[in-house]
Amino acid sequence: MITVENISKSFGSQSLLERISFKINLGERVGLVGRNGHGKTTLLRLITGEEASDEGKIRTPRHYRIGYLRQHLDFTKDTIVDECLADIQGDPLTQQWKAEKILSGLGFSQEDMNRPPGEFSGGYQVRLNLAKILVSEPDLLLLDEPTNYLDITSIQWIESFLRAWPHELILITHDRTFMDRVVTHILGIHRRKIRKISGDTQKYYDQIARDEKIYEKTRVNEEKRRKEMEVFIDRFRAKARLANLVQSRVKTLEKLEPLERLEKIKDLGFSFRTSPFPGRTILEVRDLSFSYTKQQPLIHGFNLSIGSRDRICIVGKNGKGKTTLLRLLAGALNPDRGKIVTHPNAVTGVFEQTNISRLHADKTIEEELLSTSGNIDRQGARNILGALHFEGDAALKKIRVLSGGEKSRVMLAKLLVRPLNMLLLDEPTNHLDMESCDALLEAINNFNGVLVMVTHNEMFLHTLAKRLVVFDHDKIEVFEGGYQRFLDKVGWEITDSLLKPMNNKRKKGRDRAEARRKRSGIISERSRTLKPLEQMIAQIEDKIDAHEKNIKARTMTMQEASLTGNGDQISDLSRSIHTSETAIEMLFDEMERLSIKLEEKRQYFEQALRDNAV
Repeated sequence: MITVENISKSFGSQSLLERISFKINLGERVGLVGRNGHGKTTLLRLITGEEASDEGKIRTPRHYRIGYLRQHLDFTKDTIVDECLADIQGDPLTQQWKAEKILSGLGFSQEDMNRPPGEFSGGYQVRLNLAKILVSEPDLLLLDEPTNYLDITSIQWIESFLRAWPHELILITHDRTFMDRVVTHILGIHRRKIRKISGDTQKYYDQIARDEKIYEKTRVNEEKRRKEMEVFIDRFRAKARLANLVQSRVKTLEKLEPLERLEKIKDLGFSFRTSPFPGRTILEVRDLSFSYTKQQPLIHGFNLSIGSRDRICIVGKNGKGKTTLLRLLAGALNPDRGKIVTHPNAVTGVFEQTNISRLHADKTIEEELLSTSGNIDRQGARNILGALHFEGDAALKKIRVLSGGEKSRVMLAKLLVRPLNMLLLDEPTNHLDMESCDALLEAINNFNGVLVMVTHNEMFLHTLAKRLVVFDHDKIEVFEGGYQRFLDKVGWEITDSLLKPMNNKRKKGRDRAEARRKRSGIISERSRTLKPLEQMIAQIEDKIDAHEKNIKARTMTMQEASLTGNGDQISDLSRSIHTSETAIEMLFDEMERLSIKLEEKRQYFEQALRDNAV
């Protein structure tokens, strides 16, 4: 468990978080959402103590261990297994078995286990960092974009692993589908405040939209009410007989806090320009082979015909040739054998992660865009950059100071300069936040041209793919159909050998007396948690009953007063009835809130008891 109380954090004049409070309860898996630059990673660093808050406190239980996935790489052991086991206590054979299973799930082969960490690519070294955290089994797991550098099978494996995670988890990811499948709650940073809900990202964003709609309606009504009171005061200030009414409105106006108009949050909005294409086939791949060495070729005898409206996604494990194929299609590599025939009217735009390094560090964003081949003036460049959240002076920032997400947006901007009829995209969602991914998905979906994309993002696969190029079992196959059809017909071989044996091993190794002790603790905690809620609900029911009896009695009395024509009594009784009716409405709202909370707690403890069955 972890409790955050009234935390604030600013950097210079920029305020990221303002007196935020929340709690992560036992066993909750929480998705942390918010736009890039709004404080998600800062919040994780505050929790770990790497950053100090301006005010507020973060409370954790004694000996509570926090595991945080960092991008920083610092390896000291001779093999990746030994690296995973550094500082890990427990039976060596059991811990080694666990480490090898986790490494295997993240895409390391059995032959890799005795290789030193320095021999692996940067992406695999990040995976090793992730494996180290998972093997250590902390009480709270903090994961910031764990699916970056993972292939589709590893993503599906870690999804299964995290769904079975027995402790607390806070997850940041741009992959909405992955997050929704893993988490139990959403924690959202919005307008420097924070909100936690039970459910998925859609429920959270729907709630935010409803709240802001209600706020704006309330603000407009209060503004109207304020103006009406000001008009009344100005009009009748000199009327002595209305002095009390005027003074009453003056006091009300003084107490009425003005609601500020919500600052408009601009969504990322852009579209790819389309160049007309008259033909039926834009590109032909004939008997294509390619290898970086004289050993087994990455691509051998591959054939593909790409039509004028094709939507093709390239999927499969990392290191099997997906990016290589895309670079061959783009003309960045020459094949060892075979041909790639591109229609002379093809106008291709290419997005590669490696191309980020080709951005000129000393240029401004605007200068970088103007240097792109294409007929574009300064105002046109500013229009494109504004659509990608580089408004005003932001367009004059140097490339060297940009974050990974900002550089990705610059790369996208360069694709918007000229009309295209074929997009070749290699993992374009890496380093983008969830809202930017949504905007990119919409822009690609509306593009009236050919798409060939390498991606592991299942939301993009389900939405865009009409055909697949699948790298699996050391071969390449073209699958005719969408991603869901592929899953139904073929699917991925995802081993869950780690999950069940680990769970079984834990159960076999658990002493029955220890299991009973845990169940006893859960039952005691359930009683301490549920009983106060049940008592509060019972008290509310009693109050509602009392008010209903009061309404009934007052109604009967008012009927008698009506017969006698006692106006003052009728007025008093009417006010009393109205007060009781208002109180009942408020009590029902409170009872509904407590009932939902009680049901959630009951389900939580029922699941905890099932998980700790003797």
